[in-house]
Amino acid sequence: MGILEIKGINKRFGGLQALGNVNLSVAENTVHAIIGPNGAGKSTLLNVLIGKLIPDSGSVMFDGQSVLGRKPHEINQLGISRVFQTPEIFSDLTVFENVMIPCFAKRDGSFRMHAIESVFAEKGIQQQAEEMLADVNMLEKRHMIASSLSRGDKRRLEMAMCLVQDPKLLLLDEPTAGMARADTENTIQLLKDIRAKRGITMAIIEHDMNVVFSLAERITVLAQGMPLVEDTPENIKGHPKVREAYLGEAQV
Repeated sequence: MGILEIKGINKRFGGLQALGNVNLSVAENTVHAIIGPNGAGKSTLLNVLIGKLIPDSGSVMFDGQSVLGRKPHEINQLGISRVFQTPEIFSDLTVFENVMIPCFAKRDGSFRMHAIESVFAEKGIQQQAEEMLADVNMLEKRHMIASSLSRGDKRRLEMAMCLVQDPKLLLLDEPTAGMARADTENTIQLLKDIRAKRGITMAIIEHDMNVVFSLAERITVLAQGMPLVEDTPENIKGHPKVREAYLGEAQV
């Protein structure tokens, strides 16, 4: 049994079958990539996992508990954090304030924006935020306004905001989308460092095959809403069905 068990998931939108009998198991303390050409159902599956969509049938179990029917914030409280394709941060706040918000919310529940003034007086919260910023190499930028950061640094900040919640599973939706190659390489190294230090389980949706093969220990390929093949990166690279499914969209 994996920490995440997806069984028989089906989802239709009118006459379109977005997901068809998807079965997937993510083992604890591994990096599992979900890839496939455009329209393969990757985003639909991710939205089922975080509670944005309810499937027509099937089950999703996380750490022994069903996530179906739960709201996104309830799923987050179970221990699943998501890194969005476009970094989700508080643009008008400082880097430090951005990280303190999830620190406070994890400790006391739902966060009220006006409560941040009292948080500044709490040394424990401040120390926790500083340690997390140090982990993602952002401590020297703690006083910068988040909107002024580069795309790569915004991703680092979002990572800090997720990790400070101490999740058991990190879902990454194209974490290097829109990045220059240097930022992409830095993000790959950041994820490797996080894995080495925390042993956290990761599930990654990604189009950049360099990212996938740099990080993943197991890969599931979706095509037309259904699992095509699941295997190790080495076997996926030369798999004829995978090459056929991509139809030249990516070099696998």
